[in-house]
Amino acid sequence: MNVTKNEIKDRQLHNEGYQQMVSAERKEYAEASAYSRITENNDTITDFQTDRLMEQILQSDNLNKAYKKVKSNKGTGGVDGMSVDELLTFLKDNQMQLVQKLRDGRYKPNPVRRVEIPKETKGEFRKLGVPTVVDRVFQQAITQVLSPIFEKQFSENSYGFRPQRGAHDALKQCRRNVDDGYVYVVDMDLEKFFDTVCQSKLIEVLSRTIKDGRVISLIHKYLNAGVISRGVFEKTEVGMPQGGPLSPLLSNIMLNELDKELSSRGHRFVRYADDCMIFCKSRKSAERTLKNIMPYIEEKLFLKVNREKTKVAHISKVKYLGYSFYRSKGKCRIRVHPKSIAKMKAKLKELTSRSNGWGNEYRALKLTQFIRGWVNYFGLADMKRILRDVDEWLRRRIRAIYWKQWKKIKTRYRMIRKFDVPEWKVHELANCRKGIWRASVMLNSVFTNKTIASLGYMTMTDYYLKICEN
Repeated sequence: MNVTKNEIKDRQLHNEGYQQMVSAERKEYAEASAYSRITENNDTITDFQTDRLMEQILQSDNLNKAYKKVKSNKGTGGVDGMSVDELLTFLKDNQMQLVQKLRDGRYKPNPVRRVEIPKETKGEFRKLGVPTVVDRVFQQAITQVLSPIFEKQFSENSYGFRPQRGAHDALKQCRRNVDDGYVYVVDMDLEKFFDTVCQSKLIEVLSRTIKDGRVISLIHKYLNAGVISRGVFEKTEVGMPQGGPLSPLLSNIMLNELDKELSSRGHRFVRYADDCMIFCKSRKSAERTLKNIMPYIEEKLFLKVNREKTKVAHISKVKYLGYSFYRSKGKCRIRVHPKSIAKMKAKLKELTSRSNGWGNEYRALKLTQFIRGWVNYFGLADMKRILRDVDEWLRRRIRAIYWKQWKKIKTRYRMIRKFDVPEWKVHELANCRKGIWRASVMLNSVFTNKTIASLGYMTMTDYYLKICEN
């Protein structure tokens, strides 16, 4: 099938101002792919002929695997409005032309769509950049080829966004460090890491390993493709968009420079994405470490250290990946941080709201999904007592939901009689004039824990005891 140029142009935003801007910026962005600019400040001369990474990226098997990954992840569309469901038809019609543009270095990524997610800290937002679904496929294809290459270079103390590694592995390493006597930590906070990454430094680091200039050029284009925020285009000359398949790998490549520096200085550390803790045996040693490592981070890597949040503290005073630490009988133990508990209860409160209009079966399903996800993540922690208290509070909220549904007295009579209780008890409960929350306590005698479980409601304690590692 012959593909016309106009078919590709249909992907672009139907926004006159945007089109004019792209035309005006075309020359400036084209310069990003120039060989001399790519290898600026880099001692390695890129050989365009010998290392043909682009051909590996554009192999049919690799692209098909990337498409399936993007399809399975679903997600919303980017600035062109194309959904994941429309992706296959578009790629069938335009794949050959798109692949040729990528091979020739003529492909131009679309800007990302800005999405702001509220952080735990009130008033702060995490800025995400949602690429178009087509760009997500190509970013995923790049990631699949580059990941095995860079995995060989990454530190054993790095756990974020890596195969066969996760938050639990990072926490276990923290525990081993504490058991070895490293009880003081430098709790490092990099200020707005994804928004402040120096693109030139990142390109320099990439160019040491990647010898195909077309791949470097394409990554550079993705870095400065820009964002659309509230309908307005913004340049991205600094930072990398957080939200695409490529950004986790690029963040690890950048922060691997920090890992190598810490290792060369003989430090014990654990890093999960941009959350890094350096372990020391004394407070003075930790303070000295912080003082010595900050110049490297800010002057060599051109990243910003958040001085307000970066601190030296005893291991019992820090929060890491939602957990906190304590020592018992000479061993380091892990528990859920109070802020994580509060966040969990707020979510449960939202899921058991008496005014969200949900059906009972759907509510039970959503609660089960949340409980499994939350307990699976926090399964390393010691939290039996906490979960028993939460379960008791959660069951009371469930009883309150049903009591509100039995609004009329005749409905209460009919529903309570189903529990095979004496008629005097039915009369007492059905004519209760207390508020919903207080009446839910009286309902314990008939609407038992066993009854609640039979309705499909999972308890956090039971699931925790099934999967916990303690």
